[in-house]
Amino acid sequence: MMDGESPLRHPRISHVSNSGSDFGSSSDYNKYLVQIPPTPDNNPGPASLSIVLLEIDSNQESVPSVSGDIVSGSSGKDNEPDLTDVRINVGEEEEDDTLLSKISYSLTRVVKISPIIIALYRILIVVRVVSLALFLFWRIRNPNNKALWLWLLSVICELWFAFSWLLDQIPKLFPVNHATDIEALKATFETPNPDNPTGKSDLPGIDVFVSTADAEKEPPLVTANTILSILSVDYPVEKLSVYISDDGGSLVTFEAIAEAASFAKIWVPFCRKHKIEPRNPESYFGLKRDPYKDKVRHDFVRERRYVKRAYDEFKVRVNALPHSIRRRSDAFNSKEEIKALEKWKHWKVKVEEDQIKEPRPALVAPKATWMSDGTHWPGTWAVSGPHHSRGDHASVIQVLLDPPGDEPVEGKGGEGRALDLEGVDIRLPMLVYVSREKRPGYDHNKKAGAMNALVRASAIMSNGPFILNLDCDHYVYNSRAFRDGICFMMDHDGDRVSYVQFPQRFEGIDPSDRYANKNTVFFDINLRALDGIQGPMYVGTGCLFRRTALYGFNPPDVFVVEEEPSGSYCFPLIKKRSPATVASEPEYYTDEEDRFDIGLIRKQFGSSSMLVNSVKVAEFEGRPLATVHSSRLGRPPGSLTGSRKPLDFATVNEAVNVISCWYEDKTEWGFNVGWIYGSVTEDVVTGFRMHEKGWRSFYCVTEPDAFRGSAPINLTDRLHQVLRWATGSVEIFFSRNNAIFAGPKLKLLQRIAYLNVGIYPFTSIFILTYCFLPPLSLFSGHFVVETLTGSFLIYLLIITLSLCGLAVLEVKWSGISLEEWWRNEQFWLIGGTSAHLVAVLQGILKVIAGVEISFTLTSKSSTGGDDEDDEFADLYLFKWTALMIPPLTIIILNIVAILFAVCRTVFSANPQWSNLLGGTFFASWVLLHMYPFAKGLMGRGGKTPTVVYVWSGLIAICLSLLYITIKNSEIDGGSFMLV
Repeated sequence: MMDGESPLRHPRISHVSNSGSDFGSSSDYNKYLVQIPPTPDNNPGPASLSIVLLEIDSNQESVPSVSGDIVSGSSGKDNEPDLTDVRINVGEEEEDDTLLSKISYSLTRVVKISPIIIALYRILIVVRVVSLALFLFWRIRNPNNKALWLWLLSVICELWFAFSWLLDQIPKLFPVNHATDIEALKATFETPNPDNPTGKSDLPGIDVFVSTADAEKEPPLVTANTILSILSVDYPVEKLSVYISDDGGSLVTFEAIAEAASFAKIWVPFCRKHKIEPRNPESYFGLKRDPYKDKVRHDFVRERRYVKRAYDEFKVRVNALPHSIRRRSDAFNSKEEIKALEKWKHWKVKVEEDQIKEPRPALVAPKATWMSDGTHWPGTWAVSGPHHSRGDHASVIQVLLDPPGDEPVEGKGGEGRALDLEGVDIRLPMLVYVSREKRPGYDHNKKAGAMNALVRASAIMSNGPFILNLDCDHYVYNSRAFRDGICFMMDHDGDRVSYVQFPQRFEGIDPSDRYANKNTVFFDINLRALDGIQGPMYVGTGCLFRRTALYGFNPPDVFVVEEEPSGSYCFPLIKKRSPATVASEPEYYTDEEDRFDIGLIRKQFGSSSMLVNSVKVAEFEGRPLATVHSSRLGRPPGSLTGSRKPLDFATVNEAVNVISCWYEDKTEWGFNVGWIYGSVTEDVVTGFRMHEKGWRSFYCVTEPDAFRGSAPINLTDRLHQVLRWATGSVEIFFSRNNAIFAGPKLKLLQRIAYLNVGIYPFTSIFILTYCFLPPLSLFSGHFVVETLTGSFLIYLLIITLSLCGLAVLEVKWSGISLEEWWRNEQFWLIGGTSAHLVAVLQGILKVIAGVEISFTLTSKSSTGGDDEDDEFADLYLFKWTALMIPPLTIIILNIVAILFAVCRTVFSANPQWSNLLGGTFFASWVLLHMYPFAKGLMGRGGKTPTVVYVWSGLIAICLSLLYITIKNSEIDGGSFMLV
């Protein structure tokens, strides 16, 4: 870019080669591809839409090769991808010999849980439901006439607790486990056979999305390690494309990923040669186990030391990026200021001598952020300037690693080389940096908007039929995890699978998991149980999507037809017919209805013809193989072994076009297509929309874990994280995404599970009330029941024992520990009295007053912190937040109430020991749940900050005085009134 010119006018492009200089060479920005999108004022008109449908019979000798965004076939145009429609006819009258010879394959299986455990589990649920019903009936029939207000509050809370427990428990009736067969996947898709004589991979492509938004809270080194773990996965290199979405437009992130791309040329071949696990270098070199165990190659020790030294140098460069960029920018800005001053002096002399009028040049140059090639960074500057701030910057697309070829490229070997890569494939997957355009006046829709921009850009550049999304701090821990997910998609009924959700596993959590950060009850009990119904919810990361499901299309059952089928069940050129199990000859429409439907596609997806044309290609490539036992549409074996079209200027330019801020105007993006907008928990809503259409999802638990990430172990950060989740749930409850309004394709138990997602934060109102009942009971001398009768104690015993029994059985079939279950119960109360309550208030304010809710990113842990000797230093860090006030007040009131009641009973002439026992047990139950919260307030040294005592003490005193005032008013025969 030339000095003084707007970056919006001068896009520039340069080619990036996958091969390059050896590791450790300086970055060369001249190789970077930076694309600045056209603005609405100079936006070129959309290219004409051209759809070519070719009828291909299953008995033909050859089948067109489908790869990337192009299908081989003649369309008469060199620059537009052909859209080939393929349908395989499998029936009793006509059977292809090739297909008949193809044996039926099964890539997944159900691992049943012990029938005895499940039977006992369901029996205990029935027992608890009956006992709860009888207990509540007894409670209503036996009021406490001495303290009706106390009785009424307790009964209302207990009724709601029973209702919320049913919502949470009923969807757990059918838990299942699924297992995958990776060897069968390899035998089916990567073994030579008559349809694939060369044995080239016939697996579908995967586009991996990694999202980051703030280089300060999400350290670039963490993101770079995530990228390195993805680039080295055990999946065909030519079928993998990696996209990093930097929604902050930070040059630090940009250069960190560039450094990662350079280091990958060492790290990835090293991992392939020695079968390294895990393939995140920071995690691998930080392992406490013996790194040389089971390594038999004689050169492993030497090569590991070399790679470790190279990684240490890589870390130094990445961690130094903020400082080096700042120094570089200061140097360039100083030169620009000198130039500006010289121009001003020249102008001043010229005006004084010639007495002419010219516009005065700027005396001060902008504080720009500079790339190493001496040009302005088109994204966000360190010092915000016009068109260079977090909410106002241009798009950037950078191809860091080109798409690899189809044939393996072996590295060089021999003595004297630091790495002997002879016989090792050194190809790397395509790696693309993307930062979408942001302009004032446009709603950028946070993470959901960034994901949709990646969906469109990737559809044009690689168009993988499957999309895996990961947060920047979640790396690939199991290099074969991608294959596990594809097993579900490529199985017989895989065409009905919208996504495969992997559990979230976390590192760096304290051994006792004080604040239930692992969340194993949700991931190993709730989601595993939903896997037996319609599938787990989408939880935001570690999820493998079918691209056409993200596009908002219905599953194939809706579009399978008898008489006039189109080869695609997703593409809306299809007339809806009655269901069929055997496909007939394809027939395509050529009348006016075609153009009408194409117009609808444009309205949904926008003006990009490349994007529209890519839909059918992605649908075809995502189909399972056609076999004689398959009643659904399938693709021919060997159809994905062709070469992928290389990237060119037109393709990348179109990718830039579709990530412009104005592209989504008057389209269905964010409403019916892609990630859904309107909630801070866009993940749950997006998964709900798919299930509502009738799609199925699966839960994939691998050994070892598929992915691992970081979680906030600090109490304050944990509460804010829970607050964001709960606020999103309240938004869902008050929106059209409430499960009550879902269509008939959402199964009943799945509907109940989604309904519970929207309702659970409202339980906080009743939890808070119930936690204040013990001190009120102890202060007043009354209990929730008039006397502790045998019936009350028996009901209480049955309910408690049944709950314990359910916990033991859940632990048995889920594999979690009792301690993890108990930690979850404790944090349920802590979160319910703090974050959930605030979430309800925020949600109601948004609905009634239209107050928008904003959240800041949770800071991700970074390696090499201030306290490297203690990996749990953040656990003891105290950061005050108003969310701590309600639970702290509850703790103080319950302790004071117990002491007050004991003293009063001991010195009373007529002591009420039963009421004291009941109230004390009640208060102790609350305090036991609050123990992790109280321990967190103590910090490392066991001292609680003064501000905690001040706030909680004032509130406790106010509540106590309020109660005394009400009590005295009743004793005097009057009534208490608020004036």
